[in-house]
Amino acid sequence: MLSPFLAFSLSVLILCRVALSQYSSDQCSWRGSGLTHEGHARDVEQVYLRCSQGSLEWLYPTGAIIVNLRPNTLSPAAARLTVCIKPSKESSGTNIYLDRMGKLRLLLREEEQSRGKVHCFGIQDGAIFIEAVPQRDISRKITAFQYELINHRPGTEPYSLSATCQPCTDAEMLLAVCTSDFVTRGSILGVERDEEQTSVAVTLSRLYRQKSQVFATAGGRVRRWAGTVKMPVQCGVKPGEGEFLFTGTVRFGEAWLGCAPRYKDFLRVYQAALEEGTNPCHIDTD
Repeated sequence: MLSPFLAFSLSVLILCRVALSQYSSDQCSWRGSGLTHEGHARDVEQVYLRCSQGSLEWLYPTGAIIVNLRPNTLSPAAARLTVCIKPSKESSGTNIYLDRMGKLRLLLREEEQSRGKVHCFGIQDGAIFIEAVPQRDISRKITAFQYELINHRPGTEPYSLSATCQPCTDAEMLLAVCTSDFVTRGSILGVERDEEQTSVAVTLSRLYRQKSQVFATAGGRVRRWAGTVKMPVQCGVKPGEGEFLFTGTVRFGEAWLGCAPRYKDFLRVYQAALEEGTNPCHIDTD
């Protein structure tokens, strides 16, 4: 049963009676205030974001806004993108829905946002409809979240933040070196698990590439890098001896593991591809 405000909001959409659009200056992030709705609290404001990642911050929420994620690409793969949002732990004052063709599906209640848990859905599941919860005092209410658009490799879980535990093929292993957000060589120090994910502490002997500085230098005379990579808890990873090639993606400032073969196995595959001229990109193996 829709609330009276939601029912009214849908009729507003059908009649195209929406407030004038507000665009962020860079089209990646948006920051607005519900105080602009005071004179027309039942208007629904349209927000358009066109980047692969960004953020939203809505101060003093009143009425509702619709967030349209429209990446600047004409690729057929754009229709298969996964959208992930991570609310701020201080986020409050609204309920968040998915709006597809005027039908609303609840995504996050107000009280759930403070957990800061990532929620993912298909980009074709609809726009993000954010409805302000009626409050006597809105002065301390702010709805805020980060978003990222993810293009998973075929065969992986479509609405997951990370890849599955399925081992990479030789071809995927070689491609991961070219396309991953981070490529490193190192060893596993320890493994910690909770109900939803596994955290793997690693020390690195070589850092080929990284995004967002997810690995930092450790102390000592010899320069070493260290950090933590995440993976699904069901993968059942265990500490192992020897060196690995760690590759993966950075999501909301955290490193998520993709292909992670033993370095000696990767070296064998890489050298064979090098001799055949089929390696997609070069990596220094000295």
